[in-house]
Amino acid sequence: MVQARDNPTSIVVTEGGRLVDVESVLQSNPQIKWVQLPSAGIERYRRVIARYPEVAWTSAKGAYARPVAEHALALTLAALRGFKMAAAATSWRSHTGLSLHKKRCVVIGAGGIAAEIVRLYKVFDASVTVIRRRPEPLANADTTVTFTSLDEALRDAEIVCLAAAVTPETEQLMGAHQFNLLSKQAVLVNIGRGKLVDTDALVDALNAGKLFGAGLDVTDPEPLPKHHPLWNAENCLITPHIANTAAAGRPLLHARIIENHRRLRDGEALLGRVDIAQGY
Repeated sequence: MVQARDNPTSIVVTEGGRLVDVESVLQSNPQIKWVQLPSAGIERYRRVIARYPEVAWTSAKGAYARPVAEHALALTLAALRGFKMAAAATSWRSHTGLSLHKKRCVVIGAGGIAAEIVRLYKVFDASVTVIRRRPEPLANADTTVTFTSLDEALRDAEIVCLAAAVTPETEQLMGAHQFNLLSKQAVLVNIGRGKLVDTDALVDALNAGKLFGAGLDVTDPEPLPKHHPLWNAENCLITPHIANTAAAGRPLLHARIIENHRRLRDGEALLGRVDIAQGY
């Protein structure tokens, strides 16, 4: 919903917010200067943001970095260890599992979540390459490159973790060609957006043994239909977009709102400022 008061100068869109509410409040209150969105992604708000460029729009990007990165690490370890198959077993049997230690990792994205994933991977002495829009090095990463070096970075990579926003540049970034570049023992983890991946190509790669496994918190389509083949892939563990739970995220969003309110009052730069041209 939209939280508002008489003659507001800012509004906060909480979880479950509807676009029509945001736009109706803006239409009725031209004095509004700032809108705080509840999510890191802005896909559902893109049109209304474009219609009100004079408003300072902020997303929650970076606010949920720790719980989401924690979930990414959990999916990485679960996919490497084959937890889906092991947990479904009804008898004691041999099982194949891999370690994260010293793996060659690629993290796609360079926001707060990606930075925290890099930090966690480095605890395991992994070698981490970050792929981002700009060439500036990301802290803790061994190498930072731009998307023009995607294929080179992916060649023989053992872990690929997607933590980027969906833009025209990143939509279906991982497809059949990219999966063929990876190590045959590679794991794909996606806590970004489902549209970063060509789903049909992922299904084919998993079934053909071109990937060791996958851990997905987001899918395309989403929700994933009941009988979609990804559910049946023994080497694909899916969680239903729960990397940031309400219990984990609510205090973090609250802290972001309070801080941005203070910054707006004091004339300081807002955290999570939306760049509609970049798409996040």
